[in-house]
Amino acid sequence: MPLPTDDLWVRRFHPAPAAAHRLVCLPHAGGSASYYFPMSKALSPDVDVLAVQYPGRQDRAAEPMIDSVRELADRLADVIAPWADRPLTLLGHSMGAAVAFELASRLQERGIIAHRLFTSGRRAASIVRDGERVHEADDAGVIAAMRRLGGVDTALLDEPGLVELILPSVRNDFRAVETYRYVSRPPLAMPIVALTGDDDPTTSLDDARAWASHTAVGFSLEVYPGGHFFLNDHMGAVVGLVRASLS
Repeated sequence: MPLPTDDLWVRRFHPAPAAAHRLVCLPHAGGSASYYFPMSKALSPDVDVLAVQYPGRQDRAAEPMIDSVRELADRLADVIAPWADRPLTLLGHSMGAAVAFELASRLQERGIIAHRLFTSGRRAASIVRDGERVHEADDAGVIAAMRRLGGVDTALLDEPGLVELILPSVRNDFRAVETYRYVSRPPLAMPIVALTGDDDPTTSLDDARAWASHTAVGFSLEVYPGGHFFLNDHMGAVVGLVRASLS
C-alpha cells in the first residue's frame, strides 16, 4: 500500500519505511515540527518518526491557526489514521500532550489502539486551572510567560522582529490549551507514560501522576531534573526510554 503523503501536517525528516513502529510527535504551544528533528534523527532508522506541523507557522504561516485542542485532534485523526498500518506511539510535549491524548482517544474510537501514549510536561487532562489567562495578556505579558517557562533562547525575545513573528502562534496556542476542558470518556486501552520536570511550574508530580486515571492498561511516571522544558536537556534519556518501550 502506498504511504500517505499529507505534507502539510506531517514532517518525516528521516523516513524509515522498514521500521516496525511509528512515533507521532506533537509540539508545544508556539512550537513546530522541527522541534522533534533531533529525536527523529536519533531514532532513525529503527523508528519512523512523524512530526506534526500545526497550521499558522513556518511553511504553513499563511494558513489560519487553530485555537482549539479538540479541533486539532479532530483534524489530525483523519491525517494520522492512514499511517496506522503499523503500531503507532504518540508523544506530545506541553500543549502537544493534550493534543496527543485527544488524538489517541479519537483513534481508539476508530478501532486504532496506539501502542503507548507519552505525555510530557503537562498535567493530566482532567485537571483544570481556571486562573490561566496568558492568552488574554498584552504582548509583554505573553513574553513574560515565555521567559518563565523557558524553552526559547531569551536573547531571541529581545529581538522585536523575531517576537512579532512568533507571538501570534504562541498566543493562539496558549488560548487553545488554556480553554481546553476534558470531557469524560472511557479510559484509554493503551499505557500512558507521563514525563515531567521536577521543577516545572505548570505541572506538579501529583498533576503528572493523575494521568493514571486516563488509562485502563498501565501507567508509569518518569521524573527528570529541570523545569517545563526539561526535554531540551534530557532528549537523549527520553529517546532511550522511547526506544526501550518500542523494543
